[in-house]
Amino acid sequence: MTALSSICVYCGSAAGAHPAYAEAAAVLGRAMADAGLRLVYGGGSIGLMGLVARHVMEAGGRVTGIIPEFLKQREIMLDAAHELLVTENMHQRKQEMFERADAFVALPGGIGTLEELVEMMTWAQLGRHDKPVLIANIEGFWDPLVALLRHMDREGFIRPGFEVGFVVVERAEDIVPTLLDLAGRRSPAPQPAGIPIEGL
Repeated sequence: MTALSSICVYCGSAAGAHPAYAEAAAVLGRAMADAGLRLVYGGGSIGLMGLVARHVMEAGGRVTGIIPEFLKQREIMLDAAHELLVTENMHQRKQEMFERADAFVALPGGIGTLEELVEMMTWAQLGRHDKPVLIANIEGFWDPLVALLRHMDREGFIRPGFEVGFVVVERAEDIVPTLLDLAGRRSPAPQPAGIPIEGL
């Protein structure tokens, strides 16, 4: 696994119903800047996306935004990002985000966030990358997904050798320390190559 220098954050273009979601975005943004970690994200200025990016920049960190042409107006592209890439389509956007990131974090979000998260989990399951995938389960937002994955396992659809590797944290304050541990910058206890869901 390569050293951690950038994190791709998947999250909603809305702020969500619970104030804790916005607070988590702010906490994560500041923590990334303090740790010298670049943000790679979807390039918008609204919702949790915009909150994370602005807090990274306000704390002195660096931001790379990647947005497809057709979403520049809908997600109100963040022109202040240090690096801004405009892609032709969603597939190109996701590939660019993948290539520029050393780890992936999912804050609360909608179906787009879910799709991006599951794609990174699938690629890891199939051996296409070994970058950490972290679910920020703020206020239990991702509990239904974790329950579904456990259900898939119980029903025999996650075969031995194809475990779904990811970690879950409940607090935004734990995101950056957990990823730094996984990347080996803190001399953590030995970790398995893929970190399965507890109980799988």
